[in-house]
Amino acid sequence: MADAGYLTIGKVVKRLQAQYPDLSVSKVRYLEDEGLLTPSRTPGGYRLYSSRDVKRLETILYLQKNRFLPLSVIKEELDGGGAPGIAGTDPAACPESVCDDEETREKLHPLEKVPELLGVSISFVRDLANNGIVSLRRSPQGRELVDGHDFRLIRCAEALRRFGIEPRNLRQYVNAANRETAMFEQALSVLGPRQGEFTDEQRAQYSQAFERILHLTDSLRDDLIRRTFADVLRRQAPKDQ
Repeated sequence: MADAGYLTIGKVVKRLQAQYPDLSVSKVRYLEDEGLLTPSRTPGGYRLYSSRDVKRLETILYLQKNRFLPLSVIKEELDGGGAPGIAGTDPAACPESVCDDEETREKLHPLEKVPELLGVSISFVRDLANNGIVSLRRSPQGRELVDGHDFRLIRCAEALRRFGIEPRNLRQYVNAANRETAMFEQALSVLGPRQGEFTDEQRAQYSQAFERILHLTDSLRDDLIRRTFADVLRRQAPKDQ
């Protein structure tokens, strides 16, 4: 029987899914495997999450979603007693929006409403569409529509523009995403039949493996970029006279 004030992993996921719809039991277990979460356990092996564990999980999810920090950085900062970028302003972070809720994400929005919702120009969204970052659809009446799921991409691209990174510069990420998706599909094909034919158990295993590959490739890419950029900084450092 769970101790008073503690939650099972299923109840934790249910509590946070309103704010983080993509959260799943398999993702929480993955975070445990990576050492970011250490819930207590009953003698029978069931996980029990304290209010402190739930708060730590919320912080991790927030930093992933809004600050795009890799798990290795999040773990290092949290274990050191900090919470990177969760308070104050961060010019490198994608700005949050009052309309960033599940209902908004699930809708198609007229293009002319996007400036009001996100504070970006119509021409900027069209530029993103021309470079494959977002997709514009047509209503039966011929109106251009933006998928609410693309709002986060638009906000992030707008934040990057402050650093001089334009939509045309982001095209490389579209190409990279297409290549990585094909690689993921090939790697996960060993887990069973096509996704539509998966049992619930196979689907959970597939999802957990996908999350692990995604986080590992994110960490690999981030570390490679950091290493290369460190070389750039070393070359630019003043030489001893």
